[in-house]
Amino acid sequence: MSRSQLVAEHLPLLRRYARALTGNQASGDAYVGAMLEALLQDQSLLDEQHGPRAGLFRLFTQIWNSVALNDDPDVAPHQAASEKRISNITPLPRQAFLLLSLEGFSEEEVAFVLDADVTEVRTLADTAGREMAAEIATDVLIIEDETFIAMDLESLVKNLGHNVIGVARTHADAVALAKNKKPGLILADIQLADGSSGLDAVNELLRIFEVPVVFITAYPERFLTGERPEPAFLISKPFQPAMVSAVASQALFFQRNSKNKAPKTAAS
Repeated sequence: MSRSQLVAEHLPLLRRYARALTGNQASGDAYVGAMLEALLQDQSLLDEQHGPRAGLFRLFTQIWNSVALNDDPDVAPHQAASEKRISNITPLPRQAFLLLSLEGFSEEEVAFVLDADVTEVRTLADTAGREMAAEIATDVLIIEDETFIAMDLESLVKNLGHNVIGVARTHADAVALAKNKKPGLILADIQLADGSSGLDAVNELLRIFEVPVVFITAYPERFLTGERPEPAFLISKPFQPAMVSAVASQALFFQRNSKNKAPKTAAS
């Protein structure tokens, strides 16, 4: 497989990580773009000691920690106060937590990506977990038509300290529940069994009030094409509980006080 094919294979997941790290599609993609430009200029920058994927994440991390794209007004012109707060605090714990929980790297691989040792990685992940647990308790709406997955999600978010206001299995149910109870976080499947769309339901709600949303889908690559607005927070099915915890925590950190902002669209 050529170098370009290797990069293309891992690029969608790197973009997912970048936007989870920044909380913003444009900012995350800007960092990935900067990494690709650096790699085009000097392919020796890619250290494949732990494989090409870990090498790409390591190079991305070097760009993220050295280039202040978040300060570029053309990248994030309307950054919210909560986004500014998270971008200014404890970036290393945030990275360690996401690399372990969202991307599924081993502790050794995370140590390689962050240029740290395993003991430091464990400390960083624990720090991130404590910080997030103190900030994220909220009311959660689950949009999921598969009973057992919905039960798993409900149990998971309760164990994280959240309150589940309801489980919606259709577009109509989701809109009715959310309008009535105004959740602080939505976990949404994209394709529902009755033919309705969790994505459409979320976009309808975001025209009324803003709320952080984590989308869950068996086909994440369909929503990470770079050709249209995309969900900032996306989980692949089947998912690991730690992944849901990591992504939900990031979504809440970035949009903690978003209920009264101007409405927007999640994706189309």
